Amino acid sequence: MVQTRRGITKKFASSRKLLEFFESSTDLEGIFYTGYPILFSTVESKTVDALWISQQHGIVVFDLSEGGPVTEAGLIETQDDLELRIKNLLSQYQDLRKRKDLLVDVRVVSYCPNSPKAATGEAQCFFNNEDLKAFIDSLPKWSNVALYEKTLSVLQSVTRLRGDSKRAYVKKSDSKGSRLKILEGTIASLDNDQEKAIIEYFEGVQRIRGLAGSGKTIILALKAAYLHAQEENWKIAVTFNTRSLKNQFRELIERFVVEKKGSLPNWENIKILHAWGNPSTEGIYYNFCKDQGIEYLDFRGARRLKQFLGEPNSPEFEVICRKAIQEVPASKILPKYDLILVDEAQDVSEHFLKMCYSLLPNPKRLIYAYDELQKLYEGSPLPNPKDIFGIDEYDDVILKTCYRNSKSILTSAHSLGFGIYREKPEDDRLVQFFDDPKLWSDVGYEVKEGAMTAGSNVTLARTEKSSPPYLERNLNNDIDDIIQFRQFETKNDQAKYIAHEIKKNLDDDELLHKDIIIINPEALTTKDEVGIARVFLQKLGITSHIAGNFNKDVFFQDNSIGFTGINRAKGNEVPMVYIINAEYCFEGPELKKKRNILFTAMTRSKAWLRVCGVGDSMTGLIDEFQKVKENNFSMAFKYPTEEQINKMNLINRDMSASERRTINTASSTVSDLKNILESIKEGKTFLEDYTEEVQEILRQLLPK
Repeated sequence: MVQTRRGITKKFASSRKLLEFFESSTDLEGIFYTGYPILFSTVESKTVDALWISQQHGIVVFDLSEGGPVTEAGLIETQDDLELRIKNLLSQYQDLRKRKDLLVDVRVVSYCPNSPKAATGEAQCFFNNEDLKAFIDSLPKWSNVALYEKTLSVLQSVTRLRGDSKRAYVKKSDSKGSRLKILEGTIASLDNDQEKAIIEYFEGVQRIRGLAGSGKTIILALKAAYLHAQEENWKIAVTFNTRSLKNQFRELIERFVVEKKGSLPNWENIKILHAWGNPSTEGIYYNFCKDQGIEYLDFRGARRLKQFLGEPNSPEFEVICRKAIQEVPASKILPKYDLILVDEAQDVSEHFLKMCYSLLPNPKRLIYAYDELQKLYEGSPLPNPKDIFGIDEYDDVILKTCYRNSKSILTSAHSLGFGIYREKPEDDRLVQFFDDPKLWSDVGYEVKEGAMTAGSNVTLARTEKSSPPYLERNLNNDIDDIIQFRQFETKNDQAKYIAHEIKKNLDDDELLHKDIIIINPEALTTKDEVGIARVFLQKLGITSHIAGNFNKDVFFQDNSIGFTGINRAKGNEVPMVYIINAEYCFEGPELKKKRNILFTAMTRSKAWLRVCGVGDSMTGLIDEFQKVKENNFSMAFKYPTEEQINKMNLINRDMSASERRTINTASSTVSDLKNILESIKEGKTFLEDYTEEVQEILRQLLPK
């Protein structure tokens, strides 16, 4: 069966008919593209109308005609030009040729289903599907099918998109740097789902869902670049919540456009913007307020507004975006972009998405990606596009395969994030939960035992497709090295351990400074909390920095170890991740938020993970991890009822400052009453020693 990739095209009628032909052909296989740009030289690219590559017959390139008469001379000129270009492109790769002879079978034909049939002689031209099918059936079998994957990667031009895996400095065959070199080479190319998400074009809203490490950010960047390469005059905006993503987006977009067009992007037409923005840095929200002549609110203003509205638990950004779109009639909002792509949509709310939607002309080309488990702020889950925008048709892409995190890391992160193995009574164990059983399958889990029905015991595990075994195999399947949880008596001990381990990573393991980050879960305390570790590193001659401290858009620095809070860590990933003060995420108020922080921090790792913490609470986290490990990195639990899900969402919710003060005061009062009762029982004080108001309460609590 042929897989299809529906790229953007101006030859709608003939493309549709050719797509229908390949989709209905059950005896053919391979991948069929429409509207895909191929870089033929360092200075010129050309969009191929359609192309089919298969292990059966090699490459067949299609020149399409929308209608009108065709001439043999015109067909031959176009076909010869395309064939020469394709062959010259492939001949640049030694693997695809033997001396001067190309080992790939290439044919170029014309497909003119809406043109009057004419004699074309030497030119290969087909006016109907019957003649096209007869031509394909007559093609000889490709004798070099082993070259299929290499040929495909050249046509896709994706072999260098995931970074440099050369690591020429690596000398030791068994070092972490050496294993990383192999791993990076293995995952250099995009998979089918990712490539399809990039190329396929939908004239409207597209939602991309996937868990951490499934490639959402890369897909959005490359999709923006692909559409920019196709439609140079479109005004495109790429937006996100984590400011340190800006440089990553710029690098990916630039690299892809250069590969596809042989030239730099036109940065006047493609903007990379923070979601919020401010007077010194453009952002979607800031620009919206400025363009519409309405009040712009910074973080402090947003905080005051939500208190005034009596919504202390609402995220600040959600409140101001809702206010902004309510203040401006839709009829007065002028289109500003032809396409908007939103990353980290789980952290910007549906009101921001509505704002983006309002800035687009018809058709509303809005593409957004999200993962609910990486949500760091309280708020309702994102509704589906129909409920947000009032539309019936939209494209939904689900990415199930995780290419960043190994099975052991990802399942551990999910287990701790949901509280699967907490030391609590079974009915109160979970911290949060998917309200739709189908979501487990969507993120790559399958039922190994039991059933996903309320009150039933169930065991879930990741499939080999969703968590490819090579991620751990290339790391020598050494689980005890891949992921470690460590408890320390003091923060000083924790900092000393991390500094010496990083010294070893740089000197013995052949890792680079940019391969390592240290994450502190509580963002507001990061500057103070990382100070001890930075001092230890300095004593060892190792430079370090706090990400975003001097430039909020910069995450990595040359020859420097990065420390970061969780908010800046999002969207970035490295081979070696150290998490400090992880005990913060073990228990206490707002546990859902804390466990999401831990999940997000753990899934920043592309290879190795060290989860460190201080005190007894860290022992609790270690016990939870050990149970994940004992269950062979699967999740065994009692499937909760709807009532239990609602209860855990209530108990573990985010709290406002006033709610926290009320609870703390009440807890203090209970403690005081307990001490008073003990004092009266022991005869140290008497009931009459206290005020009338307190005596009235004590009489109800004292034994009659």
